[in-house]
Parts: sequence; structure tokens; C-alpha cells
Amino acid sequence: MTSKVKFTNTNKSAFYATLRQRVDTYFKENAVSKYGNRAMWGKAIFYLAAFLIVYTLIISNIFSTGVMFGLALLLGVCSAFIGFNICHDAIHGSFSSNPKVNKIFSFVFNLIGASPYMWSITHNVVHHTYTNIPGHDEDIEVAPGLIRISGEEKVNKLQRFQHLYAFGLYSLASLSWVLRKDYLKFFQKKIGEHATPKHPRREYFNLFFYKAIYYFFFIVLPLLVLDITWWQFIIGFICLHLAEGLVLGLVFQLAHVVEGTDFPTPNPEGNMEEAWADHQMRTTANFATNSKLAGFLLGGLNRQIEHHLFPKVCHVHYPVISKIIKQTAQEFNLPYIESPTFFAALKSHYRMLKKFGHEDYKTQMQLIPVVK
Repeated sequence: MTSKVKFTNTNKSAFYATLRQRVDTYFKENAVSKYGNRAMWGKAIFYLAAFLIVYTLIISNIFSTGVMFGLALLLGVCSAFIGFNICHDAIHGSFSSNPKVNKIFSFVFNLIGASPYMWSITHNVVHHTYTNIPGHDEDIEVAPGLIRISGEEKVNKLQRFQHLYAFGLYSLASLSWVLRKDYLKFFQKKIGEHATPKHPRREYFNLFFYKAIYYFFFIVLPLLVLDITWWQFIIGFICLHLAEGLVLGLVFQLAHVVEGTDFPTPNPEGNMEEAWADHQMRTTANFATNSKLAGFLLGGLNRQIEHHLFPKVCHVHYPVISKIIKQTAQEFNLPYIESPTFFAALKSHYRMLKKFGHEDYKTQMQLIPVVK
């Protein structure tokens, strides 16, 4: 039986009611659409063009092996940026007011090897609802048994060193996504403690068909046209995904696993006693919000607080509404967690890994009674 968590005070958040009213007022008074604008379309064109150009240069077979290796790494990074800047908004329905446009750009997710349908379930529904709740939000269960990011599970000997090897495991995120994760999640009965919905028949076809399309363009075709050995191809393919996975893993982890963020658990009745919006403020963090480069590259994912509270608002508007959110949070005595730079957030995440691994293991061992 699924023990689904409920936020018992969901309808009693004066903070969220006030915040929504203020954000809605901003868009109405300034006659601004909450969806994508010219800047958003410009970013979409730029990243799609970059992806296609780099892929074409690789497949042209006119460069040396060393140059193609560098292009493979660049293609992996471009893939991550397409996910951040185009697909993420489209799958949330915030790219355009036209559902057909959102569907088209959601489809692009298939081109980087991931299922937009499964992402809409695991991310839009599960992660956004049960953020940082152990056993419910699978986004914080990066590698069970290897990485520990909550105080709920017993820490093992290996996890003492997770601050040393975690970043290497993050690099495997894209390979897992392309080869394993979507299939596994699709056929699971539940994700976390959220029952997996009955999939429409077309989604069975879509999962396997679009994966096959991806495998053709990124495995079969390169092996057919490139003047390289099979082992050189494997190195290039793996390193492409290691580059993509590291970018994906770091950005996602820095949004929720840094100092100051909570990992709350349900009460004995299985409910969260805090309102959902208040919960988001305690479990989500921003970083490098003053960096124009981070804003351009990360599709607003460095402003996760704004995204979690207003996922239906396109990320190009986050810098403006962040001022409203910060002021309102201060009025209601809620935290607004942020790191000034990417590297500050990275250091904070490292310290969290060390705390949940090395430090908690020492504490755990001290609590074990000595038998004489």
C-alpha cells in the first residue's frame, strides 16, 4: 500500500497567498506574459544551433581523433544546456502559452536521450511535490548505498569517503539516464512512495522508439561513418556522457543539498505539518544569482527557489520575481537560502557530503556501546 505524504496545511500558507498575489500583480501591471519572450526564443535557437553544429562537425569525419574527442565533450555539455534552457521549461509548460509549442520543444528531450514523459512524472510531480523528503524524493537518492544525503539511513563504512568520490558518480547520471533510468522508472510500480500512473499505450511505443532513434544517431551512425576504431568510439561516447552527467549532477545537487537546506520527515501520521510553499523555502537553494553567465547557461536552475514556487513561469522572468519572493519571505520569517557564487555552493555541497558521510559515521561509532 502506498503511503503518500500530504501537506496538512497546504491551504493555510499566508506566505504563498501573499506571494502569488504580488507576482500576479507584477505580470498584470507591467503587461508582461509569464511565458517565454524574445530572449527565450533567442536562447532556444542558440542552443539548438550549437548542438546541431557540433554534432554535424563530429559526424563529418573531417577532423582528427583528438579534435573529435574535444567536440564530443562539447556536445555533452551542449546537451545538458539544452535540457536546462529549453526542455525543462517546455515540459513544465512555461516555454509558451501554446501547448503545441511546449510539446514540440519537450520532444527535443528525446534528442539528448531522455524521456520527456518520464521526466514529467519523476520531476514535475514527484520531486516538486516531495522535495528533499527522504524515501519520497528520489532526486536525493543519487546512488543508494554509495551516497548518503539524509540522516534517515544508517551510514556505512564506504560512505565515510563519499565527499571524495561523489562527483565521479554524478558524472554517470547521463549514461544511467540514456541506458537504464527511464526504463526502470517506467516499469516501477511507484516512484518514491508515489504510485506510478497507468501509462497510455502510446507511451510504451514512444519510450522504445525514441530511445532507438537516439541509439541510431549516437551509436550506430557514428560507427558507420567515422574513421575510428570501436574502442575509440566507446571512449568518445562515454566521455560525452560523463561531461553531460557532471554538469547535470552538479546543478541539481547544488539546488537542494547545501548547508541550510532541510530534509524533513513526515509526522507519525505520515503527513507534513508545514505548508507546501513554506516547505519549498526550507528545502531549496539558489546560487550565483548575480552571474549573467550562470543565468544564460543554466536556464534559471541557479534560481531554484523561484522555479519551485512558480514552475509555470518561464525562467527568463526569475530575476525580477526573485526580488518579490525574497522580500515576502523576509516578511513571513522564512529562509531564502542562496550562495553568492557557483564555487561557494560547490564548497557547501562538499561539506554536506562530508557531514552525512565521514562526520555522521564517527558519531554513529561513538554511540555503539563497547562490550568488555
